[in-house]
Amino acid sequence: MITSTSNAQVKEITALLKKSKERKEKKVFVIEGRKMFEEICAVPGRLVKAYFSEHYVREYYPDGRMPEIPYEIVADKVFDAIAETVTPQGVLAIVRMPEYTLEEMVEKAGTLVLLEDLRDPGNLGTIIRTAEAAGVSGIVLSRESVDVYNPKVIRSTMGAVYRVPFLYVEDFLETLQELKEKNVRLLAAHLKGTKTFDQADYSGKVGILIGNEANGLTDAAAELAEEKVLIPMAGQVESLNAAVAAALLMYESFRKQKKSE
Repeated sequence: MITSTSNAQVKEITALLKKSKERKEKKVFVIEGRKMFEEICAVPGRLVKAYFSEHYVREYYPDGRMPEIPYEIVADKVFDAIAETVTPQGVLAIVRMPEYTLEEMVEKAGTLVLLEDLRDPGNLGTIIRTAEAAGVSGIVLSRESVDVYNPKVIRSTMGAVYRVPFLYVEDFLETLQELKEKNVRLLAAHLKGTKTFDQADYSGKVGILIGNEANGLTDAAAELAEEKVLIPMAGQVESLNAAVAAALLMYESFRKQKKSE
C-alpha cells in the first residue's frame, strides 16, 4: 500500500496531472472516477495502472477479489491529496494515449470539427462529448489549443475522449488546405456569415471551423472556408460560447446528413 505523498508513483501521478509536457513525453495521461475507469478497462491495451483508495477497495471489493489488472492501493489521505476532484471517488488510473491520423478521419468523414486556438478546457471537453453524440468523425486542433489531456477536459468529456478521434496539427492553415484538396467542404462559424447555419449545405464531407473564444477565427482561416455561416441572435448578445456554437453546427450537420440517407 502507498502511504506517503513522497512515494515515487504519487509524484509521477501529480506530474502527469499538472504538466502537459510530462504527459506528452511519456505518452500517458490520468483519468479519475469510477465511470472513466470502467470504460477504459473495456478498451484493450490502454490501461497502464490503476490506483484505488482504501475506501474504494472496501466498497467495491469487500471479498478481496481484486481485478486482474496492474494496480496499487493508496491510503485514503494520500489519495485525497493527489486527486483533482473535490470529492474523489477513490479510483484513478494512468492510461496510454491513442494515436490517430488525418487520413483515417477523412476516410470516415462525415463531419469533422476544426478548432483554431481553443483555450478553455470546459469548452473542449463539451465539444468532444457533443461530437460523439452528433456522430462527428474526428476533431482537428491547432497546436496552440488547450491540451485534450488536461484533467478538466478529460472530466468534462464524460468518457467521449476514448471514442472521438482527435489530432493536433503544427500548421492549421496548411491542414485546412489539405482537407479542401481531399474534398472536405469547410464551413466557418462567423459573425460575417452570408447564410444562417441552418441554410448551409452539409452534404458530403464537411469540416466545421470554430475559432478562439475571445477572437474567433483568424482571417486567414476564415478565408479558406467555402461558406461563412451565421448563428442568428436576438437581444444584445454579440456571440455564443464556442462549445454552444460548435454544438449547433454539429447537430445541424447530423440532422441534414441523416435526412439525406
